[in-house]
Amino acid sequence: MRSAVLDVTTLENLVSAAVAAPSIHNTQPWRFRLDPDTLTLEIRAAAARGLRHTDPTGRGLYLSVGCALLNLRIAVAHHGWEPVSRLLPRPDEPDLLATVRPSGTAAASSTPRLYGTLWRRHSSRFPFSGRQLPTAVLTELAEAAHVEGARLSVPGPAESDRLLRLTREAEHRNTADPDRAAESRRWVHGPADDALGIPPAALGPQDFRERLPMRDFGAHRHPDALTARPFEERPSIAVLSTAHDRRADWLRAGQALERVLLVATTYGVRSSLLHQALEWPDLREQLMEAPGGRGAHAQMVLRLGYGPQGPPSPRRTADQVLAEEPLSIPVPGAGGPVRDGAPRPRDSRHGG
Repeated sequence: MRSAVLDVTTLENLVSAAVAAPSIHNTQPWRFRLDPDTLTLEIRAAAARGLRHTDPTGRGLYLSVGCALLNLRIAVAHHGWEPVSRLLPRPDEPDLLATVRPSGTAAASSTPRLYGTLWRRHSSRFPFSGRQLPTAVLTELAEAAHVEGARLSVPGPAESDRLLRLTREAEHRNTADPDRAAESRRWVHGPADDALGIPPAALGPQDFRERLPMRDFGAHRHPDALTARPFEERPSIAVLSTAHDRRADWLRAGQALERVLLVATTYGVRSSLLHQALEWPDLREQLMEAPGGRGAHAQMVLRLGYGPQGPPSPRRTADQVLAEEPLSIPVPGAGGPVRDGAPRPRDSRHGG
């Protein structure tokens, strides 16, 4: 074990690692609480930051929290403990989506590599090169999803074209729907605003060939300011899916998504998330109509490739998302208390 005590700095580092995760529209729809009796970190939904029009079922919120949960597990293991996690542990508290309790000594795993990566991972909405991903990398990405109980499939050219058509149809619907378009515009913020939403610099251009439907977050309202550039002619598309479609499956899908993104980052592979078709029930159902996909439930469409990293989106600090708790907390079996008065970690401004 790396440390005999969980001090304030370690606690805040754990939470900072969690909030470096991606979230839909960078809403960061989570809050954290430390149970002082069991030393368990609770991840609760911040429902006020849910997207009422874009994500009416809350599935995107659950995926976002699942991503943060995976980061928290990795950070706990990095600090020397075995992360014991539970999904939806108390049915009478629907906002409590997951818990993580540090226990014992962490088993050997790939988490040291992933811990360093989670601070560098963020979405890139910029054009990629035409270089295709090696088969060995795609295999490892599929294994990463499998570890978390999900499946990552990489379709061929014809199926990729069909998925892009569905995404393009969804993007057209989103821009034509006044409520959804207005909701997207509200989450585009300047650098002086709160550390939520997406800064304009991170939005990226549109594909002037109109082949790759990147979300424009309402930029269509100002076509003269909408930049367009050629994107890759043959995008590398992958679909993350689960066998079932319950709330717990959404959380598992989020953990699988984040593990895939972190492993991709270790290989220098950039990623952006094409979520639009998942926001319309009829289009989401069609995402899995290919042979071998029927009966599964699509949870995310990913675009993968090599290209610019793109600017990061801001993150809220650990202090902003961690509920106030007494900071003199005994750690069972650790031989010492939590120590107050440690320096606060820097503002966490990573990811996308």
